[in-house]
Amino acid sequence: MGAWGIGHWIVVLLIVLVVFGTKRLRNAGKDLGEAVKGFKEGMRDPDDKPAGQLGNERSAESQDKAESERDRAEH
Repeated sequence: MGAWGIGHWIVVLLIVLVVFGTKRLRNAGKDLGEAVKGFKEGMRDPDDKPAGQLGNERSAESQDKAESERDRAEH
């Protein structure tokens, strides 16, 4: 009585396509895929970063510290 057959799922799919349209569903699928990709990249171990990125982050941090020290000295 409560089981959904293949016919029911086809009807549901057709209703979803009519209501949302294929373009909106395609965009939603693309956004979902990009979100999953971003999540996977964010879950990577921070040690997996290329050596070039580590050096750039450190130099940016030292520049920020130097700027903040100059700002303090000016005031």
